[in-house]
Amino acid sequence: MFNFYWGLGNKSYLPLLCLITVFNIIWAFVCGIKGNEWAWTNGAYQDVETFQAVQKTWNRAGLFAFIMAAIGIILVILFYIFIFAAVFVNYQNNGGSSY
Repeated sequence: MFNFYWGLGNKSYLPLLCLITVFNIIWAFVCGIKGNEWAWTNGAYQDVETFQAVQKTWNRAGLFAFIMAAIGIILVILFYIFIFAAVFVNYQNNGGSSY
């Protein structure tokens, strides 16, 4: 969810390639597979536990953002469905004629 933000936060700049259109679809998966390795190599972490604690924080933030985005998309879809239904019902009640 936060591929290039995560890269900046972990001093790993390869995730910035996710900003390239179309290429980002593939590169997001590469970042997911190789990202922790890049972060461990480029970061100045004291030990593995500190690194894992930092990554858990990023994981929680990404999951929260994903859930909020999914809820937002569902609400937008429902909004358009209700608007379309209201217009359709209004059209049917007026006998199919325009104003």
